[in-house]
Amino acid sequence: MPISLIRPRLTDFHGIHSSQSQVDFAIPFFDEDIPLFVDPFLLWRSPSYQDKSLHGSIVNSFNHLGYLSRTGKRDEAIRQLIIASECDEVGLGLSSTKQGKRIGEDKAGNILDVFERIDIYRECGFKHLEELQLYIDGVSSDRISDIACNFMKSFLIDYTIYQCKSLGIPCENTRIEHLYDIEKLTFTENFNVELPVNPSNKMPILLIPKRWLRRSLWIAFDDYFKSYCPCDANVNPGGVVSRVDVLVYNRDNYGAIDYYIKEKERNRDDCHNDPLFTQIPVNSAKNKIKQIKSLPTGKDDGADKKYEDFVCQLLASLLYPDLDFAAEQVRTSSGVSIRDVVFYNNRTHNFLKEIFDDFGSKQIVMELKNVKEVEREHVDQINRYVNDNFGRFGVLVTRNNLKAARYRALIDLWSGQRKCIIPLTDTDLEQMVDLYESRQRSPLDVLKKKYIEFRRSCPA
Repeated sequence: MPISLIRPRLTDFHGIHSSQSQVDFAIPFFDEDIPLFVDPFLLWRSPSYQDKSLHGSIVNSFNHLGYLSRTGKRDEAIRQLIIASECDEVGLGLSSTKQGKRIGEDKAGNILDVFERIDIYRECGFKHLEELQLYIDGVSSDRISDIACNFMKSFLIDYTIYQCKSLGIPCENTRIEHLYDIEKLTFTENFNVELPVNPSNKMPILLIPKRWLRRSLWIAFDDYFKSYCPCDANVNPGGVVSRVDVLVYNRDNYGAIDYYIKEKERNRDDCHNDPLFTQIPVNSAKNKIKQIKSLPTGKDDGADKKYEDFVCQLLASLLYPDLDFAAEQVRTSSGVSIRDVVFYNNRTHNFLKEIFDDFGSKQIVMELKNVKEVEREHVDQINRYVNDNFGRFGVLVTRNNLKAARYRALIDLWSGQRKCIIPLTDTDLEQMVDLYESRQRSPLDVLKKKYIEFRRSCPA
């Protein structure tokens, strides 16, 4: 089945009517990673015995690699560590292709050397997997997240199957190349299981609970270097200290690491998962609408770009959670740059369900025009874009009310092609901000009102 959506997600592709705020997991994209990471510390500090048990399993599995390395099975430890270093099925990180790269043998060897070089790890192992970042260059949040996911992949499979059954997400027989066996303490190969898959390449997809995700790990090199590392006073007083200097210092000064870890544990209550989307504060929304209204129309001094940026930021927050922001994109029509804002239609609101039922709108496109007066060419542009891929419903966001001739052109599109294009002006945006501030009604009601007014203007 071809994908015609912009920035397609698993739920939208399968027609699941749930917004990101309504589900327990981070809804994965098909063509890019989610820029968040599994933070093992969130499992460690969780009140859930299940999460704590998973954290213990992750750390014990990793520490077993150190045991293998010390007992004459270093090659096997390196093999397992390389496998654990990348987990494409979860779709987390900063990759734009959803295909990561495993570490090499040299890097794996450097990691295992930490078990030998530092007494506490040789005798007791790691307490937190994230401590690796403080010793090895090239091990950062994405690598820690992938290792953690690989060691608890069996749980993630069960979790994914449960969520898919609950929501009605289709699954099919697929192959997991490597699955960690917690009883045998090794990876098994080619495990077949029923999971959701990416329709483009048939790769299996694993779902991740939102409560485990952060944009940066609680225990992290940058945090340590900025606020805790004492090596600038010991290594190069008054000079510049590099990342490599810090890593070398840490290997010979475990006391500094121990202090840092204890401080992070002591402040555990400040560690929370990061939401996948955060609305701007009310004051920011009010400032945005003031800035929009003060902008001149046209392109002088970049007014069109400023208008587009302000409206994008504003609409993404005003319409959440009824509409999840999908993307802002720039396209070219006859040499003219056009900014669109695209939203996923979750159909969780009766108005949005009506839009889907009547116009087939899986996604809602809003075209932004910082012009004093909407011209015929502007109507023609959005008309070309409102089609079977997106559905026959669109929004034209502009500064002022349309003149009678242009509004009549929208009615003609309805009469001839059953396309519905709603104009939204500065006044409408201001009203949406007022509702956003009062919290008594949804700003989406303004768009619904405009839709009803438009339909009343159209012939039956």
